[in-house]
Amino acid sequence: MPQTDQPSRAGLPVPPHFDSASVESVWRVDYAARAADAVAWSTTHGIPPARTDVQRTCLVLVDCQNTFCLPEHELFVGGRSGRGAIDDNRRLCEFLYRHLGSVTEIVATLDTHTSVQIFHPVFWVDADGRHPAGAVTVITPEDVAQGTWRVNPGIAGVRSGVDYEWLQAHALHYVRALAEGRYPLTVWPYHAMLGGIGHALVSAVEEAAFFHSICRQTAVRFESKGSNPLTENYSVLSPEVVTGPDGSAVAVRNHALIDHLLEFDAIVIAGQAKSHCVAWSVHDLLTEIQARDSGLAHRVSLLEDCTSPVVVPGVVDFTDDADDAFRRFATAGMRIVRSTEPVAI
Repeated sequence: MPQTDQPSRAGLPVPPHFDSASVESVWRVDYAARAADAVAWSTTHGIPPARTDVQRTCLVLVDCQNTFCLPEHELFVGGRSGRGAIDDNRRLCEFLYRHLGSVTEIVATLDTHTSVQIFHPVFWVDADGRHPAGAVTVITPEDVAQGTWRVNPGIAGVRSGVDYEWLQAHALHYVRALAEGRYPLTVWPYHAMLGGIGHALVSAVEEAAFFHSICRQTAVRFESKGSNPLTENYSVLSPEVVTGPDGSAVAVRNHALIDHLLEFDAIVIAGQAKSHCVAWSVHDLLTEIQARDSGLAHRVSLLEDCTSPVVVPGVVDFTDDADDAFRRFATAGMRIVRSTEPVAI
């Protein structure tokens, strides 16, 4: 990293309001109390406004939402320990509090869904008109081509200007594109539903981000992803499929966020899940970096102990896939660090 005259404030204590057990439940953040605490804390510890930072650091929080981070919600990321996202968020909050004076901006991504989307059960029916059931359902190109699964005729109006025939053609095009790329189409349980409690940030993470925003006098930048009914968005930077069966655009890459992130001197990334939304967001960021200047990869640090892979005991375990992805990122020049280690910010 370039040398600067900016003082290091990475050794700050964790504020007394933080309760490590609070990462395990949903509760209302007392904004008035935390704002008063933050003003006092910044005065006591000499934390300046973010606009004065010489070296600018962005902390990217990928999908730190209840739907992925709490065991009673739909897609809890437990990892092999069974407590993955819970322990990740405790360490993440502590990391942010210790680095309040060094983190210039927080970008928080939000998986954002409604009921009728290509990866939700109501989008699909079998020959008897039944929707996919169970924890997850994988739909292959053969399933769609043979009619094992087809688009639910009842959702033909899901997008203006397209009819049922186009939707059915898109479904086949889509599953074929996925099969050639990252994953087969997985029909997930309804999750991260816009307006629901699962969509919200974990309360303790929200509190830490709010506290940072008052201390540094800057707003959190929220980035929604995944609301397009015709494609998925594991990565915050790019949808899985961007064209329809006729070559028309159905989605676009998030060029504004890519450009914004690459304006920072350092980027630190954490969140859920290591095997999916974190891995593919980092993959897309690295792809963009390599297209512009591969040396920029050293600006990126991945908090390895603040992210966990998808593991469903006896069903799927993406731990090895996640670890392989992180090794590729390290080989490309990104830094794999733990939250308690020195981070180049």
